[in-house]
Amino acid sequence: MAGSHILVFPFPAQGHMLPLLDLTHYLATHGLTITILVTPKNLPILNPLLDSSPSIQTLVLPFPPHPSLPAGVENVKDIGNHANAPIINSLAKLQDPITQWFNSHSNPPVAILSDFFLGWTHHLADKLGIHRICFFSSGAFLTAVLDYSCRNISVVRSQSITVFHELPDSPSFSWYHLPSVIRAYNESDPEWIFVLDGHVANGLSWGWVFNTFDALESRYMEGLKKFIGHGRVFGVGPVSLLGRSDPLIRGKSEPEQPGSGSDCDVVRWLDGKPNGSVVYACFGSQKFLTSEQMEALVVGLEDSGISYVLVVKPEQGGLVLDGSGRGFVIKGWAPQVTILSHEAVGGFLSHCGWNSVLEAILSGVMILAWPMEADQYVNARLLVEDHGVSVRVCEGPNTVPDSVRLARIIAESMSGDKVEKLKAKEMRNRAIEAVKEGGSSLLDLDRLVKELCNLNQI
Repeated sequence: MAGSHILVFPFPAQGHMLPLLDLTHYLATHGLTITILVTPKNLPILNPLLDSSPSIQTLVLPFPPHPSLPAGVENVKDIGNHANAPIINSLAKLQDPITQWFNSHSNPPVAILSDFFLGWTHHLADKLGIHRICFFSSGAFLTAVLDYSCRNISVVRSQSITVFHELPDSPSFSWYHLPSVIRAYNESDPEWIFVLDGHVANGLSWGWVFNTFDALESRYMEGLKKFIGHGRVFGVGPVSLLGRSDPLIRGKSEPEQPGSGSDCDVVRWLDGKPNGSVVYACFGSQKFLTSEQMEALVVGLEDSGISYVLVVKPEQGGLVLDGSGRGFVIKGWAPQVTILSHEAVGGFLSHCGWNSVLEAILSGVMILAWPMEADQYVNARLLVEDHGVSVRVCEGPNTVPDSVRLARIIAESMSGDKVEKLKAKEMRNRAIEAVKEGGSSLLDLDRLVKELCNLNQI
């Protein structure tokens, strides 16, 4: 008899989709029947998963048009983070087609496992008489901050500093360091009201699943269990390691990208550098540094005396280094996991997006933090203040760093056996242990599978 049927609904952004697909692969190989809901242009992203798990079915529904979205755009990577709200509202128009599919199915799902940006699926699940499980591609600390802010939106928006008394040690964040959705919220816009309602609805979900692990965020996950009043909170990360025969081997699953011909070149260049001597600088796919920021960054890197790999957007291809030979520039997509995993890399100058955070942790690389938006300030605080595996170098999306100060921090952080470097290597070991037999994440995965399988008997 087939296991419980679960409808998986990812949010169409790379940083959201890929972790949920990693989790989906695990569920499909542990006795659950899976259907993934996707729109046509996002279907190719599923190909590696479908090739390895042919039992997984797909539900392909047309992407509903939206006046703020250009025709043909179905993924955040094609337009930028400012499109999150329109995409959320567009996808909500799929409720009727989903309901029709559900009602006509011979073995309809017993639960919806959906991204935390799709909080409206909680209400849909209620109408269908099934459970909704919320998947957070981000961390538990961020979720706690976001959930409190959404439930207390008027109060939070009326003050310059918010103290989160419900959280361990009562952390405080200034207005500018709160998650972007809180600062962008427009109470007179029905679409933003819908987005906020979705985040509040997440708190009503039957279960919460996080791409995190106990050694990194156990106290925040315990706090969330107390808040929602049950134990169905699962820390199952890092999900990129699930199903790997050897979790120490990284970088083998990175998708091929057009125009990424520098893969071999950068590895050869790194091969010639001493262990732990190189800084890798990359700010994700969505952030475009201004020419002033880029100039200050390059001067800081050069003057630090530290070798570095710098990733720039293709539009910034005219960037010229001073010929010191310490820098290697990659234009466009970079094989980030491969680079971070190289023994020569000892630091990662990053915006602190959650996927980059986990990739750095799994490589045992210290983060030089420059948070800019979204969840990044919360993540940076977790890394710097809670765990000491990171050093702050700058903050803000429009800040032009002082290149002298930047050079000094990079040089000091990368010299010798700094405590942050040592702690980063310790955290790597604890992350890998989490997904091994008896590890906290594997235990939570087993618990999640059992809970989902039991739904078939209700």
